[in-house]
Amino acid sequence: MATYPVDDVPGDEKMAVFDVSGLWWLYLVSGAIWIVAALVVLQFDEASVKTVGVIVGIMFLFAAAQQLVLAWAADGAARWVALVFGVLLAVAGVVSLASPESTFAGVADILGFLFLLVATMWIARALVERGANDLWWLRLVSGIMMLILAFWTSGQFFIDRAYLLLVFAGIWALFQGLNDIALAFVVRTVHKAMG
Repeated sequence: MATYPVDDVPGDEKMAVFDVSGLWWLYLVSGAIWIVAALVVLQFDEASVKTVGVIVGIMFLFAAAQQLVLAWAADGAARWVALVFGVLLAVAGVVSLASPESTFAGVADILGFLFLLVATMWIARALVERGANDLWWLRLVSGIMMLILAFWTSGQFFIDRAYLLLVFAGIWALFQGLNDIALAFVVRTVHKAMG
């Protein structure tokens, strides 16, 4: 069990951490939304390409918002990494919403590269959080599984990439939801330790 040295934090910063960690439930809500999105995406058929393109765009924008909040809260190299991923995900979200049918086809074509980016982000974040997050291994396992999916997708082992996109977008949303729910409980533990 990780310990959180809250007594070593200066007064002003301690109050800010206490206030921000009081919003732990936002990660819980975010995780639930990601899991619902996973269930919705996994139930579509090929006739709903436009709808799935919009949902994927919303997922990108939601992930971008999370990364930009992390960039705001972090410092040093972590801030820049989160900011870069936030901007990339925001651009992907805007493009997806502007042209969902074309985006759906385009994302299906570059799906392996997209999952490689997500896997890299999750693995790096897990390793950075290792000392402060008891559940860091969950994000690491998710990142490794996403890395496997990235190479699998790039090999194009399936004939119909539209169905592959639906399945993997659902898996991505499911992994993100599980990670957010785990993070909610870690942030809640920090909040309780400071209270």
